[in-house]
Amino acid sequence: MTEMSDQPSKRKAKKQKKFKPKARTPRGLRDMAGDELHLQNHMLDTISRVYEAYGFEALDTSAFEYADALGKFLPDDDRPNEGVFALEDDDGQWMSLRYDLTAPLARHVAEHFDRLPKPLRRYQFGPVWRNEKPGPGRYRQFMQIDADTVGAGNQAADAEICMMAADCMEALGIERGDYVVRINNRKIMDGLLEAIGLDPQGEDFESRRLTILRAMDKYDRLGLDGVTALLGDGRKDESGDFTKGAGLDAGQIDKVAQMVSISADDRTSALESMAALVEETESGKQGLDELVEMAALFTKLGYDADRLAIDPSVVRGLGYYTGPVYEIELTFEAQDENGELARFGSVGGGGRYDDLVKRFKGIEIPATGISIGVSRLAAALMLLGKAAAAAPAPLVVVAVMDKDTRPDLMALVSELRAAGIRAEMYMGDSAMKAQLRYADARGARLVVIEGEDERAKGEVTLKDLQLGAEKSAEIEDNAEWRASEHAQKQVKRADLVAEIQKIISYFMK
Repeated sequence: MTEMSDQPSKRKAKKQKKFKPKARTPRGLRDMAGDELHLQNHMLDTISRVYEAYGFEALDTSAFEYADALGKFLPDDDRPNEGVFALEDDDGQWMSLRYDLTAPLARHVAEHFDRLPKPLRRYQFGPVWRNEKPGPGRYRQFMQIDADTVGAGNQAADAEICMMAADCMEALGIERGDYVVRINNRKIMDGLLEAIGLDPQGEDFESRRLTILRAMDKYDRLGLDGVTALLGDGRKDESGDFTKGAGLDAGQIDKVAQMVSISADDRTSALESMAALVEETESGKQGLDELVEMAALFTKLGYDADRLAIDPSVVRGLGYYTGPVYEIELTFEAQDENGELARFGSVGGGGRYDDLVKRFKGIEIPATGISIGVSRLAAALMLLGKAAAAAPAPLVVVAVMDKDTRPDLMALVSELRAAGIRAEMYMGDSAMKAQLRYADARGARLVVIEGEDERAKGEVTLKDLQLGAEKSAEIEDNAEWRASEHAQKQVKRADLVAEIQKIISYFMK
């Protein structure tokens, strides 16, 4: 009886399916490949060259930081996993994936302070992670490229960062008039808060201060009505979500509205209008003096207001800025692939953060820097038609008709590479038709075919896939197509390199 009762159990075990994990990308994350990745790498290389031309040195900090190193600048430091991706190490300490590249820099400077040159001029690029709700075009992992000067407290350091940001945009092919670096000073904002009577001793001062600053920072996106609502009781967005406001009265709201409404077309005029609102406060006067010094440097070095503008609506959202703040804005409008009007707005920003290293050292270490968001900027470059510069060199695929000829064909490929031609030999085992499909799928420009007859004549067949596709689109009659050369010709083996170089150089003009 026992033996019989075991039989169904054995059959059931045999029928159990082996677990197969579902192949899927985690929510809010994505894979990158092809043209998009080439463009990103091109941008990182271009911006890095500008940073290096200014004397900045590369640095790569670790992806993980101890949560206490990120500190109060997390969205919620009472819950280490709020806003960041965190885990508890085996020694009971919380570690978090870096939220940005600035907080890790502050830790690095504090940890190696005695042996670092000061001022330290560093740049870094790499992914950052934010545990936030993903949405269209909003990912939990994205690439940033930063440049920072640590240990310089003068406004020349801030001005240099702003001018370098403008140079980065133009190095990427973004023309003047299609971008602007907008500049303000947090001290002016503090002066404004003092001028409207916000009590710094009030228990809710810090939260109201940040609410006001973040409301002002949304002026470009929400307009004056949206900012006014956030300064008052609050605002309900299109989704129905309600954001609590700063609770200012009508008179206070009016003064803040005056500040954000000041035109940025002329630096002198903007500074005069800002002075009328805050020059009676010590903090406001100090901030104005710093901006005046920066504006004088811009003028002397030929950076006009259409490139570097004084704009009081710029305050930046993060709490650690202590002085000048800046934002790179793309100003052009263009139609996307769906025919919709697209405007990209901010693609980078930064400012002075003199208190960040102080958390570790107990002494104030002046610092200023900027961060450029690569993904958003890449989308803008593609829309502007500036992505072609990032495309890799045309690919040549060498087909294999006889497996025994692979050593000779590999030598041919090496010859092409030595001449600066991007080339590969087909490494599969498929027939010629499949090899041509492979070359087409790879986006290859040319296919080299060397069969037995061609080898005997000292020739190779050179097939231009792109030209062939263009001709096939032009020829409607099948007989005409068969009678045409369809972008295929015989060339002497000795002339192959020169012929390929000629074709590539012609079509890359």
